[in-house]
Amino acid sequence: MPDTTCHMSISLDGFVAGPDQSRADPLGKRGQELHGWHIGDPRANDADKVANEWLMRPRGAYVMGRNMFGPIRGDWDEEWTGWWGPEPPYHAPVFVLTHHGHDPIEMDGGTTFHFVTEGFDAAYSAACQAAGDNGVDIAGGASTVRQALIAGVIDELTLDIAPVLLGSGERIFDGVESFGFEPAEVLHSPLTTHIRYRRVS
Repeated sequence: MPDTTCHMSISLDGFVAGPDQSRADPLGKRGQELHGWHIGDPRANDADKVANEWLMRPRGAYVMGRNMFGPIRGDWDEEWTGWWGPEPPYHAPVFVLTHHGHDPIEMDGGTTFHFVTEGFDAAYSAACQAAGDNGVDIAGGASTVRQALIAGVIDELTLDIAPVLLGSGERIFDGVESFGFEPAEVLHSPLTTHIRYRRVS
């Protein structure tokens, strides 16, 4: 079976988003500080460029949580097609975990958002089937990555560890009882340390 990957930026104290996420502040308060390495900070270097290539490599399908897809909670009472504009960066099927059903949303560039109400296992199974030989990526947010770690489906986990303390927000390791990965590659810049982990076989 092709690899399942996950790539997340994280603070030194374990948060992948700051507190009080909202439409105006989708990464939460100070959450953007985790992402300077790939969103235009002039201190970014060649290591950050390589890690960005890891992040953006094409995958056959993606799984994400509704919180990653957008800020709307409860019933779908307004039109929303994601944070990314008319052509999201995925260019593949994206399976969105939600408690509220929604018809698929087809976007430019080959991305279609499918909404799965039966839980993580159902979304992951659908993504594997859709991906074929091209692999699946667990795109976030924190709750979805936690579920994937607990289910043991991630083969390669990349963490971009920013020298930032957020103090509160969204964690990915709460409730994860074992890690099961070893470092395969480490790159660093003034903005972050990129660690690419592989599952221990």
